[in-house]
Parts: sequence; C-alpha cells; structure tokens
Amino acid sequence: MEPSDTKAHGARRAAGRGTATAFFVCAVLVAWFLMMLVHELGHVLGALVTGGRIAGVVWHPLEFSRTDLSQNPHPLPVVIAGPLLGSALPIVLWLASRVKWQDVAVLLRGFAGFCLVANGAYLASAIVMPVGDTQDLVRLGAPAWLVALPGVALLGFGLALWNGVGAQVRSLVTPRSTITMGLSLLAVLVAMLVWSWLG
Repeated sequence: MEPSDTKAHGARRAAGRGTATAFFVCAVLVAWFLMMLVHELGHVLGALVTGGRIAGVVWHPLEFSRTDLSQNPHPLPVVIAGPLLGSALPIVLWLASRVKWQDVAVLLRGFAGFCLVANGAYLASAIVMPVGDTQDLVRLGAPAWLVALPGVALLGFGLALWNGVGAQVRSLVTPRSTITMGLSLLAVLVAMLVWSWLG
C-alpha cells in the first residue's frame, strides 16, 4: 500500500470513529433526557389516577426531573408509578415498533434498556443511599430491601435487553444518521427549555 493510501485509509478510520463517537454521545444524552420525561409521565399518570393535583413538572437539561403535587392523597402509588411506568412504557414502544420499523426498533430497544437500567439502579440505591423516589418510599414505610428488589430485577432485565444492541446500532451509524441524532438532541433541548420557560 502506498503511503498516500495509508494516510487516506487512516483519515477515513479516524473520521469513522469521530462519527460513531458523536452519534453515541448524542444518543446517550437524548436517552437520558427522554428517560426523565417518561419517568415523570409515570408520576403524572399515577397522580391523575389516584386523585392527586399536579402543581408542576420540572424537566430541564441542567436539573434532575421531578413532579410537584399540590394535593397527593395517595402518595405511595404515585411514587411507585414513576420508575415502574418509566420502565414499562419504553418497552411497549419498542415492541410496537418491531412490527414495521426495524431500524427504529433497534434504537428503541436501546432506549428501553437504558430506562430499565436507570430506573432499576435508582430503586436499587435504596439499600445504600435512598434519594428522591426511593427516599420517599422508605419514608412512607416501604422496607429498603423491598424497594431495591424490583430495582435489581429491572437492572438485570435492562442489561439483558442491551445484549447485542451495540453491534446493531453501530451498523446504523453513518454521517447522515449522526446528523439526524444531533438534530434530535437539539430538538429535545429546545423542548426542555420551552417547557421550563412555560412552567
């Protein structure tokens, strides 16, 4: 191979690595922000079903999300609904997408796994350092081990769901798909800032 060919090949490989890195960074950020949104949707649905009154939902790129209630007659199911529905709804989306949109299904499988891992780790933290929802659950009388147990199950399921997804996602990475993922991140950030401004 000529030196010029070697340099060109190296440049293409470097560009490919840069494209893949940009894609995955944007994908992880989109997943994090949307995971928070779906988690809070769980709290909102739990509150609406149990007669609670929502004062506001914090969804901002520089803050941890939360749902504030002005009235909360049944706090336990409202707290539980966040991590449980926040894990179940992405799985439903992934399963529904498998019918027609295989490429989208791969990304949604990764997102579902992300939500399961994040919510599972959140619940499992009750054993070591209960914060947020886990702190509320313990305060409401749930034993820390009982809070952590479904968290460990969700965590394991999420890791299992991730198995093999990385290779499938890598096959989708192109300069065009990376730009699309970057624009998706921008759209989510704009949505979060608008939501915060309106709230």
